[in-house]
Amino acid sequence: MAKTAPASVPRMDIGLACDAGTSNAGIYGLTDLFTYAGEFAAKRENGRTQPPVRVTHWRADDAATRVRCTYDSCPGSPHALSLVVIPGNVRAPEKTEEDGPMLDWLREKHSEGIVLAAVCGGVFILARTGLLSGRQATTHWSFSDRFALQFPDVLTETDHMVIDYGDVVTAGGVLAWADLGLRLTERFLGTAVMLETARFMNVDPPGREQRFYCEFDPRTKHGDRTILKAQKWLLTQRECPVSVADVARYADLEPRTFLRRFVAATGMKPSEYQQRLRITRAREMLEFSQASIEEISWSLGYGDVGGFRRVFRKVMGLTPSDYRRRFCQPGSQRAPSSSDGSGHGYPLSAVTPEHS
Repeated sequence: MAKTAPASVPRMDIGLACDAGTSNAGIYGLTDLFTYAGEFAAKRENGRTQPPVRVTHWRADDAATRVRCTYDSCPGSPHALSLVVIPGNVRAPEKTEEDGPMLDWLREKHSEGIVLAAVCGGVFILARTGLLSGRQATTHWSFSDRFALQFPDVLTETDHMVIDYGDVVTAGGVLAWADLGLRLTERFLGTAVMLETARFMNVDPPGREQRFYCEFDPRTKHGDRTILKAQKWLLTQRECPVSVADVARYADLEPRTFLRRFVAATGMKPSEYQQRLRITRAREMLEFSQASIEEISWSLGYGDVGGFRRVFRKVMGLTPSDYRRRFCQPGSQRAPSSSDGSGHGYPLSAVTPEHS
């Protein structure tokens, strides 16, 4: 029986869509990542007549009338893109145009069945095509409010590093191109090649979440001075539970009126807001102090250490111990404490009620 001839078409034909403001780190980082992946894949496919990965760069021409290829790792053969990635772009959030050759080109490629992906500010460009409408998308956490304002028909979700719908993929964070590149490498070239690429680049395999890194950035430019006054007071009370009635009394408002105005101004319930303030303080203590997890929990008003751990993990996506291992500052040596597992260390008492 005759052997089947090795495939000559790249299994991963990637185009990087570059625009004014596109991050050089994203362009060349993704080019390198996919090139390494192709080299590792080629070692597993002896006799192949063409590299398993092809990388091209695409830009609108000077007249802004069409998009053309400006770099090709395998020149001379017809283009057969399987994937287009829009790297991070620092200028994209400031732009508002809905038309142009790049957007038309992206819509055309999507209609041909080509996967579209975007990173950080590049997600704004992808959103302007209309292809994210009605779907969840992530971008850099600091762009969250701006993105939601510009694209109210897109469900903004910046806790996650990568959101994958199959035909469209978004990634948040300046260096999230690595997470996105590895995720796409796994899809097109398999888990073994992805892991080999990650090891070679000394980066973690996909699994990180953006919320590991984001700072709590409450809304303060809402124009409601009474609610702003309450927000500033809550900041001074973050180490003890405060009820809605307490904050309403401080703001000199009836509780129902206060609750309605607080949610309208901040986008959060007072209980959620205070919880985020307390977790922010916990992060500071985990990073910079030698206090044990139990001591941190009690200092923030959590009578149940297990309850504190559950809340911290729900908000941050990591246990307090894992967070400390990742982000503890040099010189801040952790004091002995019980583990994050159940059944070890200090006995757990009843949860202190949180009135909110």
